[in-house]
Amino acid sequence: MSRPNAPRIEIAVGLDVFADVAADHVFAAAVEAVRARGTFRLALAGGSTPRRVHAAMLTDGRSRSSDIGAWDVWFGDERCVAHDDDESNFGMAEDSLFTGLDTRPRVHRVLTEIGPPSVIAAAYEAELVREFGLRAGAPPVFDLVLLGMGADGHTASLFPDDPALEETQRLVLAVKVPRSPPDRVTFTLPVLCAARRVLFLVAGADKAATLRDVLAPGGASSLPAARVCPTSGDVVWLVDDSAARLLPGRG
Repeated sequence: MSRPNAPRIEIAVGLDVFADVAADHVFAAAVEAVRARGTFRLALAGGSTPRRVHAAMLTDGRSRSSDIGAWDVWFGDERCVAHDDDESNFGMAEDSLFTGLDTRPRVHRVLTEIGPPSVIAAAYEAELVREFGLRAGAPPVFDLVLLGMGADGHTASLFPDDPALEETQRLVLAVKVPRSPPDRVTFTLPVLCAARRVLFLVAGADKAATLRDVLAPGGASSLPAARVCPTSGDVVWLVDDSAARLLPGRG
């Protein structure tokens, strides 16, 4: 079995620089993927941090330098609310990114309106299997997965001590989390760990202690974010200086 690559840590001073660097990562991955395979398969993160990154993606002509029509966009997790609800990850991306692009990418929205969370999760998993042409037991390989991290160490909608962390077969699960809204669907660790590249986006002083623990040498942390270790891909942790303040060498 191949060993995961060591994570790379990049520290950005200030949120504007943070957003610009994140946007550059996305477009660099897009150019590479389209050149190599004709399609850029991207999984977006939810939460507040990506909104700033989306704004940066629309500036300085970045989007015009990429073949947005070749992008295949998915969501690493979604809240089980209406797509036009303020809590919807799709709704946030629609408002802050998709509507600002000259060309709309192919967007795979989680169909939260079709039934209870278990039905929603099963439908999204079936779409993954169909669109990626997956064989039984094989996870999809995304070119880039964007992830955030909560102050509790959760990522996507995988929270500490949730049995979903031990899932090895399913690609998408319905989960109930200790946040509002509680009902969500999420990619599982096998999907996240199959990506060619994972880019964590972590900003804010409230994340500093958790970030130090997650990135501690030796892989001692069992927090969800620490368990995202692509077996053949890369992990980049892009953090702002506030989140990085407790990392070794930053004192």
